[in-house]
Amino acid sequence: MRVIPLYVVLGGWLSMPAFAADDANAWMQRLAAAEKKQSYQGTFVYERNGSFSSHSVWHLVEGEHLRERLLQLDGPPAEVMLVDGRIQCASEDMASQVRDAQPWGQKQFEPGQLSKWYSFKVIGESRVAGRPSLALAISPRDQHRYGFELHLDRETALPLKSLLLDENGQLLERFQFTHFSSGSITADDVKSGPECRPLNVVAEQEPVSTEWRSDWVPEGFQLIDSNVRPSPASEEPVTWLSYGDGLARVSVFVESLDGAVVEDTRSQMGPTVAVSKRISTANGDVMVTVVGEIPLGTAERMALSMRSGTEPAPQ
Repeated sequence: MRVIPLYVVLGGWLSMPAFAADDANAWMQRLAAAEKKQSYQGTFVYERNGSFSSHSVWHLVEGEHLRERLLQLDGPPAEVMLVDGRIQCASEDMASQVRDAQPWGQKQFEPGQLSKWYSFKVIGESRVAGRPSLALAISPRDQHRYGFELHLDRETALPLKSLLLDENGQLLERFQFTHFSSGSITADDVKSGPECRPLNVVAEQEPVSTEWRSDWVPEGFQLIDSNVRPSPASEEPVTWLSYGDGLARVSVFVESLDGAVVEDTRSQMGPTVAVSKRISTANGDVMVTVVGEIPLGTAERMALSMRSGTEPAPQ
């Protein structure tokens, strides 16, 4: 297994009884169904790039409907509320973060598909937010994605702790409950506060076909969505393509340079990388930017693989 579990670093904090491989698959199946069926509330901490923040969350399941409220506890009050995965309102401090982002929430697992690109292994027992939990390693089968360590609540199978790890086992991102309770949620708990204001969120629509395509993406990644929007900095249209494998997600932006002089860049903040590459086409140079939670080398290869229309791949 390429990912080094944290129990090695912590020197035996997790107990290590023997588990059958089927147990990990069964827990993944429980996890896949858990959040659609169970209400809960709690307080969690989020760590990224050495920065910490704390949040309260309320998650109310009402038949086929889901209401969620997220309140940031550090600094000025910041809040976002969602109904059935769609943003209903957000405070000003959160508006810029959620306006063009996917709604906050746990990832939707599809264990059967994920098992092609990741291996699952139970690695021990733990205790998070005062609750017995089970530690599960989700390890990538190649070098193009990161691994996870999940600590699942024994009672509900909901994730009480999630660690995103790079190829060397280094921590990139932490999500961890400090208080968690299930079941006792009411509609009053998920009512938004006065600072939560409606947003002008673009309605869902069918993916827009673009002239751009990728000649290479990591195995298992598929095109999820695509669109063409005006650039916020110019009149030029920007092509956006979104790829994912069920856990990792990557966005690709393509914008005409129109004679502008820009340089290639690459950066990483916690688990998120951003790679920009200048590419020449028959219609002029464009800047391709890849943003996602994948290794830098993978992002660079994706950027260089972008092609326009029927433009052939280089020999």
